[in-house]
Amino acid sequence: MVVLLLLSGVASQAHMKKCTVGHPFPILHRYLQSGDLIIGGITSQISMAPNPNYFQEYPQEFLTDDTVVATINYQHVLAFIFAVDEINANHQLLPNITLGFHIYDSNFNARQTYRAIMELLATQNRFPPNYGIQNKPISVIGALYSDISLCVANILGIYKTPQFIYGETPSIPAKAESSSFYQMVPNEAYRYTGILQLLLYFRWAWVGFLVSDADSGQRFLQTVLTLLPLSGICFDFLERLKVIYDFNDFVDSLVAIYKVCMKSNATAVVVYDVEMTRFRWLLYLPEMESVTIEPKGKVWILIIQMECTSLLYQRSWDIQTIHGALSFTIHSKELLGFQNFLQTRNHFRVKEDGFVREFWGKVFECVYSTTFATMETEKICTGSEKLESLPRPFFETSMLGHSYNIYNAVYAVAHALHAMQSCQHKLRSRIDTGRLSLQDSQTWQLHHFLKRVSFNNSAGDEISFDHNGELIAGFDITNWVTFPNQSFLRVKVGMLNPHTPKDNIFTIHKESITWHSRFNQNVPFSVCTESCHPGNRKTKQEGRPFCCYDCIPCPREKISSQKDLDDCSKCPEDQYPNKDRDSCIPKKISFLSYEDPLGISLAVLALSFSWITILALGSFVKYHNTPIVKANNQNLTYGLLICILLCFLCALLFIGQPGRVTCLTRQIAFGMIFSVAISYVLAKTVTVVLAFMTTKPGSRSRKWVGKALANCIILSCSLIQAGICAIWLGVSPPFPDADVNSMTEEITLECNEGLPLMFYCVLGYMGFLACVSFMVAFLARKLPDSFNEARFITFSMLVFCSVWLSFVPTYLSTKGKYMVAVEIFSILASTAGLLSCIFFPKCYIIVFRPELNKREQLVRRKN
Repeated sequence: MVVLLLLSGVASQAHMKKCTVGHPFPILHRYLQSGDLIIGGITSQISMAPNPNYFQEYPQEFLTDDTVVATINYQHVLAFIFAVDEINANHQLLPNITLGFHIYDSNFNARQTYRAIMELLATQNRFPPNYGIQNKPISVIGALYSDISLCVANILGIYKTPQFIYGETPSIPAKAESSSFYQMVPNEAYRYTGILQLLLYFRWAWVGFLVSDADSGQRFLQTVLTLLPLSGICFDFLERLKVIYDFNDFVDSLVAIYKVCMKSNATAVVVYDVEMTRFRWLLYLPEMESVTIEPKGKVWILIIQMECTSLLYQRSWDIQTIHGALSFTIHSKELLGFQNFLQTRNHFRVKEDGFVREFWGKVFECVYSTTFATMETEKICTGSEKLESLPRPFFETSMLGHSYNIYNAVYAVAHALHAMQSCQHKLRSRIDTGRLSLQDSQTWQLHHFLKRVSFNNSAGDEISFDHNGELIAGFDITNWVTFPNQSFLRVKVGMLNPHTPKDNIFTIHKESITWHSRFNQNVPFSVCTESCHPGNRKTKQEGRPFCCYDCIPCPREKISSQKDLDDCSKCPEDQYPNKDRDSCIPKKISFLSYEDPLGISLAVLALSFSWITILALGSFVKYHNTPIVKANNQNLTYGLLICILLCFLCALLFIGQPGRVTCLTRQIAFGMIFSVAISYVLAKTVTVVLAFMTTKPGSRSRKWVGKALANCIILSCSLIQAGICAIWLGVSPPFPDADVNSMTEEITLECNEGLPLMFYCVLGYMGFLACVSFMVAFLARKLPDSFNEARFITFSMLVFCSVWLSFVPTYLSTKGKYMVAVEIFSILASTAGLLSCIFFPKCYIIVFRPELNKREQLVRRKN
């Protein structure tokens, strides 16, 4: 016969030593007639007596019996039996073949596990292995715990017997052993991906970890703790739940872990590879009054196949503490036929079921009629009790979790046997070598077919293995919803499918999640520091993980538009930060326009002075025959007034949106016109000085007096400025530009001077001419008043130089359109100084005091 072995670990603590069956013989089996296949198995410890000293200090009101029963494992056994019965009823899958099985109790004991495996490999009633093997196991399914699976692998690896692990995956050091190894759970790396994706999705950057002290817990820590910092996640605490045999030490260790967990502000806590029975002990501590800290709302993230297992003394323990938890479980679907199987199976009439009576009596709290009753009120077991009436922490009628893995493992073996049988039929049809049968096959031959097996189970899920013997499957993200009557629901709220495109690996529907009541159905936060709001940036707290930080406002010129940014960013050049520094506002386009009040004011002022200049020029033209006009060189006077008029009108070129033409002309026009105007002033001053010098006897200055000298001065001085302007235009002419940096909220349209040095050269030359004019006029200030303009020119040059000396620092310290306004004001002020100081006294005499505008008056005053 060919035997399939079911093996499972203990669903209780590791200190459970003894089984009700005192040796590792099968506690549930089905033998069949010779020639048929027998699927045998080793299963979980279903009914166990604890270490006598374990609960000696524990209050008796928490213990309902002296026997601890891990009831969830009975469902594993029934799932195994259900799968075998389905296969036997399906004559198309294994025609003419009926499967049997052995189920053994591992007792969570390596020695007894080794003994059970060796007895299976030996002749019946003889212990030495390899001697007359009769019921050779063709495959082993188990176990729930990694150390038991490793014990089995140490022996089965020698015989190349396929082993299916449906619980924790052990670390197999030898390659020879791992070649016989099949995992009914996907690769561990997918679990790590799922945890990371879940934490990132909810932005839980401050996390706590509760892990077992087993190998799988250590592998988890070594891998995940290196991945978390790369994704911006820190852990607040890391606690290992160790297996402790003394009850007082066990409770003390849980109290220490509980205090760390509840004092932490980490809301999300990852629980990895921790038995549910021990996890419930941790959450039950407040009820025991072992701790005084009030429990906080936590989001428990359970990894991976944590079933709601309860021991009998935990019957009355509230399961509300795990309400709202999230768990990663292997993708599964409910098998409706399993519930019908549970309802119709008569568990008491199965003679080979060696533990059902013990299990039944404990979970239904009854005794059998053949058992001596110590109390008359004790309930008698009738066998008609319904498993579906049990609270779900004791028994689940839905085949999920480990039971689903066992079911698929049995079917994987059956499909591999079917493929092997088909291959043998084809071989037999080609050559006549006698009768071939599966009983003649070796266990190592089954690997060829298991590695290629692929089928859909009755729920429609595809079952197959990759090249490493790992199940190709994803994970369901399940939300645990508990109720006060000890019932609960597992609500599928998402999925992790690593075999889909990268963008669709992780999916979750957060609106379907029921959170712990303390969160008021709001998505919990799990961060070390409250989020930095927009407008602020993070700064690291010394001596703490990078997830802990302080928030400081962004600098004035920067913004942060999102939460928890490490640094603030600058706005684009055409935008500026708003008041809260959380967004950018488009800058306004600014230039000195005619619609601007300042522009209008300056334009009106320039036109007003221009009109006054025209009036002055008209007065001089009208009274050109009067002595005061003749005495001051009419041609120079007219030329200077026209230059002053052009200077006022030149200011209008600086108002309005800058363009290519205006930028090229306005500074050149300004420099040239002002230089010509100062040249006229210098020519008038020199003319006055020479005029008085010629009145002295024997003076040689007479030959210099005349129009030729004045024209020479004006022309030579203007040509020098024209040369400077030509060089400016040839090297780097002015051009339209936009100044985005000077003003915070505005983009100033301006004329870029091209080469600023040339602009200051123009100003410097104007200043030089003004200084020469000032000095010449200052030396001639004591000439007779009636004919002397030197005093007025001195004052005008003093005003002119003062204006332009103050212009330079003011211009450099002003920004935006106000720079242009400063230059316009300087043009108007300096030009107005020339007009008022030189011509207003003469206009006053011409218009308001004509009696003084006579030769007699001038000669008399001279005398």
